[in-house]
Amino acid sequence: MTEVTGAAHPAPPDATDGPAEPSLSAALEAILLVVDEPVSEIVLAQVLEQPQDQVHASLQTLSGEYTASGRGFDLREVAGGWRFYTRAECAPLVERFVRDGQQARLTQAALETLSVVAYRQLVSRARVSAVRGVNVDGVMRTLLTRGLVEESGTDTESGSILYRTTSYFMERLGLTSLDELPPLAPYLPDIEAIDVDSDSSSG
Repeated sequence: MTEVTGAAHPAPPDATDGPAEPSLSAALEAILLVVDEPVSEIVLAQVLEQPQDQVHASLQTLSGEYTASGRGFDLREVAGGWRFYTRAECAPLVERFVRDGQQARLTQAALETLSVVAYRQLVSRARVSAVRGVNVDGVMRTLLTRGLVEESGTDTESGSILYRTTSYFMERLGLTSLDELPPLAPYLPDIEAIDVDSDSSSG
């Protein structure tokens, strides 16, 4: 009986290998799900470090797949960029959902964000986030959906979209002008009192 030695064995997987990289299509979907404005192919290609022609082909393929499968959303090229949109035949259902959602009370986070926009307008999302100390993207989308805030141009220096409150906001609060908003001073800490207390403590 002949003994076979030196038989090759498959090498065990390298434990240091990380998770597999997502496909180009998956990466594009992940990015496009969180954008609020159309994103150009150039930007997507730069972020994903992929050739622009491959990004273009993948976007076209995804758009065709969504249409062929009858998805409720569509991937369109609009205003020089790509973004997800609700498919036209589903628009009435979305409008009904949004309209019914108007009856729900705003969360504390939404009220705080709306207050910042009301008192600081015109203001960018980044500025609102800085004032509140948290990311406000999701809350701003809620306020936009409910028609309480709206886009109002862009910042000349940063190019960021600026926001303001709407006429519907004024209607809901019974205001005829933003000048009728209550002054903030009574709701702010007494700075002089804080300084006195601080000096007393240090003494």
